[in-house]
Amino acid sequence: MTVIVAGKVYVDPEERDEYVAGHQVIVEKARAHPGCLDVVISADTLEAGRVNIFEYWESEEVLNAWRAISPRPTYSAEILTGEVFKHRVSHSGPPFD
Repeated sequence: MTVIVAGKVYVDPEERDEYVAGHQVIVEKARAHPGCLDVVISADTLEAGRVNIFEYWESEEVLNAWRAISPRPTYSAEILTGEVFKHRVSHSGPPFD
């Protein structure tokens, strides 16, 4: 069963771009990890302090294996608030049926 981790976190707007850049190493290495279908950590285009998080994995086992070896970010900021959830996907299909 595929797994999606998705949501948003908020950091100080003055630190957001450095926070995103500091997570670039994680995105690059995750995308190269077997079983990773996609990972994105990006600055939101509408809200100054918002960071969007999206991870798409072949399985929970693959995600857990990645988390066991994932590098640490090169920069971190205090997360002021946020909502990030893990979704276990039982079916996927075209977005416009």
